[in-house]
This record gives sequence, C-alpha cells and structure tokens, in this order.
Amino acid sequence: MLGLGTAARKIFGSPNDRKIKSTRAMIERINALEPETEALSDDEIRGRTEVLRARLAEGETLDAILPEAFATCREAARRTLGLRAFDVQLMGGIFLHQGNISEMKTGEGKTLVATFPAYLNGLTGKGVHVVTVNDYLARRDADWMGKVFAALGMTTGVVYPQQPEAEKRAAYACDVTYATNNELGFDYLRDNMKSDLKEMMQRGHNYAIVDEVDSILVDEARTPLIISGPSQDRSELYRTIDEIIPGLSDEHYTLDEKTRNVTYTDEGNEFLEQTLLAAGVLPEGQSLYDPESTTIVHHVNQGLRAHKLFQKDKDYIVRDGQVVLIDEFTGRMMAGRRLSDGLHQAIEAKEGADIQPENVTLASVTFQNYFRLYDKLSGMTGTALTEEEEFNEIYGLGVVEVPTNRPIARVDEHDAVYRTTREKYDAIVAEIRKANEKGQPILVGTTSIEKSEFLSELLKKEDVPHNVLNARQHEQEAQIVADAGKPGAVTIATNMAGRGTDIQLGGNVDMKVMQALDDDPDADPEEVRQRIAEETAADKETVKTAGGLFVLATERHESRRIDNQLRGRSGRQGDPGRSAFFLSLEDDLMRIFGSERLENVLQKLGMQEGEAIIHPWVNKSLERAQAKVEGRNFDIRKQLLKFDDVQNDQRKVIFGQRREIMEADDLAEIAQDMRHQVIDDLVDAHIPAKSYADQWDGEGLYVAVLEGLNLDLPIKDWVEEDGVDDQVIRERLYAKSDEYMAAKAAQFGPENMRQIEKQMLLQTIDGKWREHLLMLEHLRSVVGFRGYAQRDPLNEYKNEAFQMFESMLDSLRAEVTQKLAQIRPLTDEEQKQMVAQIKAQRAQIQARAEPSPKQGEAEAEAAAPGFVEADPETWGNPGRNDVCPCGSGKKFKHCHGQLV
Repeated sequence: MLGLGTAARKIFGSPNDRKIKSTRAMIERINALEPETEALSDDEIRGRTEVLRARLAEGETLDAILPEAFATCREAARRTLGLRAFDVQLMGGIFLHQGNISEMKTGEGKTLVATFPAYLNGLTGKGVHVVTVNDYLARRDADWMGKVFAALGMTTGVVYPQQPEAEKRAAYACDVTYATNNELGFDYLRDNMKSDLKEMMQRGHNYAIVDEVDSILVDEARTPLIISGPSQDRSELYRTIDEIIPGLSDEHYTLDEKTRNVTYTDEGNEFLEQTLLAAGVLPEGQSLYDPESTTIVHHVNQGLRAHKLFQKDKDYIVRDGQVVLIDEFTGRMMAGRRLSDGLHQAIEAKEGADIQPENVTLASVTFQNYFRLYDKLSGMTGTALTEEEEFNEIYGLGVVEVPTNRPIARVDEHDAVYRTTREKYDAIVAEIRKANEKGQPILVGTTSIEKSEFLSELLKKEDVPHNVLNARQHEQEAQIVADAGKPGAVTIATNMAGRGTDIQLGGNVDMKVMQALDDDPDADPEEVRQRIAEETAADKETVKTAGGLFVLATERHESRRIDNQLRGRSGRQGDPGRSAFFLSLEDDLMRIFGSERLENVLQKLGMQEGEAIIHPWVNKSLERAQAKVEGRNFDIRKQLLKFDDVQNDQRKVIFGQRREIMEADDLAEIAQDMRHQVIDDLVDAHIPAKSYADQWDGEGLYVAVLEGLNLDLPIKDWVEEDGVDDQVIRERLYAKSDEYMAAKAAQFGPENMRQIEKQMLLQTIDGKWREHLLMLEHLRSVVGFRGYAQRDPLNEYKNEAFQMFESMLDSLRAEVTQKLAQIRPLTDEEQKQMVAQIKAQRAQIQARAEPSPKQGEAEAEAAAPGFVEADPETWGNPGRNDVCPCGSGKKFKHCHGQLV
C-alpha cells in the first residue's frame, strides 16, 4: 500500500517536478529563436547586447528579455567554444537567474550554464561575480568563458591574490568578474579599511553565481575571514609548554571525538601546576586558578588541543618549515589560512616549525554575512539537496534538482561492512586488482593523506601501478584527473576527486594534445589532435566494455555530500559506471557514532574473517548517522552565525559611516555635531541635572575642557555667576569651540582642513573598531559561562556588545574632537626640518638602489633604475617608521607600508 505522500506525488508531482515543468514554455521560446539567432553575423550578435541594454533602460524587466538573451548567449557559445547548450543547461541557467541553487550532476556542463544568467544580469551594467573554489578555476573559467562574453561585446575580469591594484580595480569594473570566495571577502574588508573612494576595488554587490556552492557556503563558512596584524611574540612560551604536553598520561585529560573537544582532568591540572612551577613558567606561590594565570591556562589548553585533536597529514602538513592547514572537505592546502587564538602557534611548536607571532584582528567577516550582502545570490553544485534546510534558512536559497541530459547508467552498490580495517583493506586491494586486470579505470576515495599513502604502499607491494592525488600532489591535480579515465588507470584521491576537471572515459583529449605539443613543439597541432582523438575514442570503447569508471570509497565521510561528490565522478553524461563503499567497524564514523548494535548483529551472524555484511538496512543506518552529524554541524554554524550577526549589524554601521565620510566633501558639520555632543557629555558629568550650584564641579569641567577641547576658559567664574545654569554654559562652550575651530580652519585653509578632518575621522574610526573587535572576541570567549547562572549567553552577548558599541562611539567622538582641537600648522622651522629629513631618507634609499660609483655609468643604469618617487619598486626597503618616500609626509607604516 502506498504512503499518502507517495500517492500525492504520483498525482500532483513533487515540488521539484513542478519547478522543472514551469521552465518548459520558456525553453521552447528560447529554442524557437535559434534559427533567427543563427542567421545573425558576429557583429549583429554583439549589437544584440546593446539592443537588450536599451530595452532594459526603457523599463523592460530581465525576465522579459530572458529568451532573447539566452538564445544570443547560446549562439555565441556555439561559435566560440563549439558547445551548444542542451535544454537542461538552459533550465539550470533559468533557475540560477531566479536566485536558486541548481543541483546538476558532474559532467553536465555547469561552467557553461553560468554564462547564461551572468550575461542576462550583466546587461544591467552593475556587474556579476562568478565565484569559484580556487584560483586555478577562476583563471581557467575566465579565460575559457571570456571568449563567449567577448563575442557578446561584454568584458570579463579575473581577481586573484597579490594582484596589482590597478589590474584588480579594472577586473571589478568588468561586466563579469571571476574570483574566489576568499579574495572577494578579503577585498570587501580591505575596501573598508581604505581612506579614499578612488582606492576601493568593489563597486557593489549586485549578483553572485557561486560554483561548488555547498563547499563555499557550507563547508568554508565555518571559519570567518580575518585580516590581522602582528602582536607580541610568545614563541618561547609555546615551546616550553609543548615540551610539557607529551608528559601527560591518559588520566590527565578527557577526549571527546564526537564534539572534537579535549579538557584537563583534576589530576591533569595538578600535574600541570607542578610541572609549570618546576619549569619556572608559573611564578612561585602562584596557582593555575589565580586570575594572573589566565594567559598560561589558555596556552596549555591550546597545546593540548594541538597534540590530541590535530593530526599531521590529516588536518595539516608541514611544508618548507611551515604548518599549512588542509581543507577537510576538499583535501586541498589552505595556504595563508591560520588557526586563531594561538592554536596555530601551538601546532608549529609541536612540529618544531618556525613560530609566527600571534595576530590581532583588524577586520573580519563570515562568508554567510558577506554573501548576504548581494542583492541576488545563486549557486550550482552536484550535491546540495542534503543541505537544503541550511541554504534556505541562512541564505534564502531554494534548491532545484535539474535532470541530467542523459539517464544515469551508473550502478551504485550497497555498502560492504567488514569487522576490521585489515579485512577491509585486503578486500579493497583484491577489488582494485580484479578491476585493473580487466582494464577498468578505478578512482579510490580516501579521507586523509595518511590513508591514501597507506593504501598506495599496499598497492606497491601488489605491483599495481597507480597515481596518488592529495594535498602533496595538488600541482599535478589536473593532469592526474585527466588521466584517471584511461583503461586500467588506478587513481587514489583524498576528498578531491576531479574538482573542476572532468574524468572522461579513455582520457581527456585536450590535456593529451597539450602534453604532446609540449613534448614536440614542431608537430602539426591538427594532426596531433586527430591522432589523439582516434586513440582516445578506441580507449573509451575499451573502458565502456570494462564497465566504465569504478569509484571505490574506502570510508564514509561525516557529510553525505562528500560521498555523493565522489560517487558522482562516475557515470557522467550517460556513461556506464559503478560505485561501492568499503567500510569497517574501526572507521572513525562507525567507531564514534555507534557501531555497537551493528557489531552485535555481525557477531550473531557468525561471520567468518574477510566476510562483509551487505544490506540496504546498513546503508540506511549509516545515512541516519551522517544526517545526525550534519544536523549537529548545522546547529554549530547557526549558533556561530547568531553571535556574528550581532557584530555584523555593528560592522554595517561602521562601514556605512566610513563610506559616508569618504563620499562627503565637507565634514565640518559632522565634526561640529561630535564636538557639541562631547560638550553635552562634559557638562552633564560635571553639572548634573537638577543639582544645586554648590554641587557643580567647575574645577573639573575647566580641566576637562582644557584637555578635550584645548580651550582655556574662565569656567570657574562662569559657574559662580548669578542666573547661570547648565544650558548657558553649554551655549558658551558651543560658541567658543566653534570660534576656535573656525580660526584653525582659516589657518590651515579650507581645503586642507577638509582633508585633515576626513583623515582624522577615518583613522580614529579604524583604531576604535579594532579595539572593539578585540573586546568582542574576549566577551565571546567568556560569555558562555553565563549559562551556569541560568542566563542566555546570546542575549547577554547582544546586550553587552550593544553597550560596548555605544561606549566606543562616545570615546570616538571625544578622541576626534580632542585631536582636531590640538592639531596646528607646522612652523617654518619645523617645515624645514621635515623637508631635510625627507631628503636625507630619500638619499639613503637612492644609495641602496644605485650601484657603487666604481662601476661604469652604463652598467650602473642597467643594474638599478634609481629612485623614482612614483614607483615603489625603486624605493629599496624603507623602515616602518621612516617618512614614506612618496612625498606624502606620513610615516611609511601609515602610508604605502600600511598592513592591509
């Protein structure tokens, strides 16, 4: 008997089916325009873009011009790339334009799909950002799809790390810009640390298409982007503590693998206290429980986490003396990414690497809050349905499963569960050998570098030729993946099977042609391509006969999406294929998330060594365990986001205020409002409301006005006058301070005074915001303890963060007012001294840049171009506190040497 839900779906169709059906009429309209579009010349195709832009300017909507835009884009792609988009690709493009996530299987051509909504939305002239997971894909896609946009008369840019500023600004000004999520987020933060609108890179957040949306908006979104500057060096403390941790025994700490948490027991605290006293880290007579020991306690906690929770070759690798983190979802190295709160330094101490100084946060944003800045957001991936709730709740994105162009012919086998890891690996090696002997290519998925190298050793003993693809071999990634579909190829991959490069049966023709031409540059490219295409076609038939690509997974991941991504590498575009998961009761997921019942079942069945249990029930129970873990991880991310939302509201206010200041021509009114508010605060503090004259603190107000406003006024006489109240004193202070600042503006000149006010405001806001971020971090780390007093930590955090923000704004007003009151023009003598200092420093820089006089003039010219004020590359290496060689008069660290 059918369930009610199943019966209803049979009659009405699922919500997904209805969404698919709703696009049919639109696709028919696009197809009907094809003959007309094919008849256009290349110039007419480009001209169509201007026609569509004009229609938008006249008030037509994007939805109204969608059929013409998609038909034009399809024709441009056919002419430039030789690719004619299938109907399902147009469908995926429509869903992206509507602000959804298009779930499209591997090999369905998502890169091409993105061009349709990017072109349509690019017609508005507000810019479209196409977001990728790494720099290689951003450059590749921009170069590849840029040909389509060029044929349509649109500009394409690509953004990458360490890009020259002028080039990056030009890339953001393009109609379509390809970039990684990290670079977009960092540029947003950098823009909001700039002091001039002309220096800003991004021109707004109109529309973003996120490729591999599950990886970027879910996996990467667990850690915020942080721009930081160095703080004090504590490397010796880390090394000392690192020598103590290995002396701990099991009763000194408790480890919870489910929550990835480790804490000291009472015995552990006692052992630590004695050891730290003996090592001289704890002063004599001081206990770990004293307030003065807070820093040491923090460091010993981080040392314990570094040793017990972070494993080399799984969570990080050591490369060139540096600890480089590994992304647990993609297996790629995350160069430049560091763990916060001293944890990265603790790992560096553990591995004997160079310990970098700790950092202080200058600016930060989470990916959730960055991507919610966009007016419209969409994404595409092969695996999004399992995280549908999160996409909807956090980003307001719906998920639509787009059908494949051809039916999937892959056979997905039930999981095989063995009792021990040894039995599992024996079965895996036997399965690989069997498939290899019949010429079937195999992609073996592992969960860590360590396991991929362990399996590689087993295959070497069995003389099975294979490639290993993990964070160590990431430079050869595209080549290894391109070869993974050749007959008999064995490829071991760590969580990163083929991201961005399709595994094509028989091998990848384009990669083979490039390789052949590299080996023999004089060969005729057309002949080489024809020969390789024929060889590959024969190999493809061999592989198809052998059963297509065999995906063999050695473990289940915590997330079903990662398993589905691996599985999805096989059976692309209707190719045959097979997938199987080999598990054991000793695997992390099985061990941590309850394999006892399963173990009991296996024992009752009386299984022999080497035997596996294979049953749909096993798959179901494993998927339930994975769903639980995914739910828990979502709750963690949701909770973190609730805390970050508090900071995000404040961030928007500060960044918005900065932009207003940069856009304003004259800030005299803002400076005056701040000054008057400071006067109000001073008067309220020293002449309380409804108080008697003999309770007024005239002396205190005099000192405060002298310090804060740089005004020496007879306030003590004022407060003794008859008929004078607090309002009269306010009015007098307003008038005197306005008069004083007007005279100052006349001294500097109106234009100079405007610049001084602008720079003073921006610098003070940035300094106060940095201090505020540090205080919020401290508050966040301790507010959890309020739960023990039956108070909601989130509400406590909101209330205190708001009070701290108000306090920061008060102190900001006071500091800006004080600085503006105290500045004065330089005297002639001071100006001469400064000019002489700048000249002396320039001479030093030039001396460093130029060769010795002994060398010939021509040789000297060739050896060093000499000092050029406008070219920082000729400045040598100025000191942080030297005057900047550009001639601005600022210190180098506040000008061209600014840490951003």
